[in-house]
Amino acid sequence: MLLQDRVAFVTGAGSGIGRAGALAMAAEGALVVVTDREAVRAETVAKEIVQSGGRAEARVLDVAEDAALTAEITAAAERHGRLDILHSHAGIQIPGRLDEVTPEDMDRSWQMNVRSHFVAARAAMPMMTAQGRGSIIITSSNSGVQYDREMIAYATTKHAVIAMTRQMAVDYARHNVRCNALCPGFVDTPFNDGFERQMGGRRALEAYVAQCIPMGRWGSPEEIAQGIVFLASDQSAFMTGQALVIDGAECL
Repeated sequence: MLLQDRVAFVTGAGSGIGRAGALAMAAEGALVVVTDREAVRAETVAKEIVQSGGRAEARVLDVAEDAALTAEITAAAERHGRLDILHSHAGIQIPGRLDEVTPEDMDRSWQMNVRSHFVAARAAMPMMTAQGRGSIIITSSNSGVQYDREMIAYATTKHAVIAMTRQMAVDYARHNVRCNALCPGFVDTPFNDGFERQMGGRRALEAYVAQCIPMGRWGSPEEIAQGIVFLASDQSAFMTGQALVIDGAECL
């Protein structure tokens, strides 16, 4: 197994890509700390893992609360004696142009899409440097390598988190802690609500996916999860500071 006996901490793991990544890492032998703002979601995913023969625990966590986020990551490492993988995934999508997004909207986007990842990585890094290895995966988006129309808050924060991840990568490469950004394209989950509203409804979004993504379809959470396992495992042992785009060539 690619992740045998490693400990993984995942935020926003109660649904969508976060859930798929947690399940995939557990299937490869990792003990996964499944966190979500909603207790039922976290518990459901952890039960799925255990029922499949894997190891997991569920924790309720709102990543907008700095102290709680730091405490949960620190406590997980202390409980299990190590922390090998951090997948900082939770985020938010607020649509709109400059004249439609309020400063408060931008602050909320920044808090969830940049600051929470900063706080999570800051909590995990001392443990990983002390053990001489680790993989930090931060979810950005293919919106971080292109510019979406009428998505100023989302695109700005997703570009910023790639820059932050690359900075961490060069600062900690000599400690054998790898930092990479995960950049999914359109995956059919409720997270796309902002894009759906911006485009004028589900039918318009479906048409965009069919016409504008070269592969002509949505990605699946499970396809993105394979990228997560790759970044978490020694398959990517010499890879750090990269933005792994999985989007059916939409950004090209």
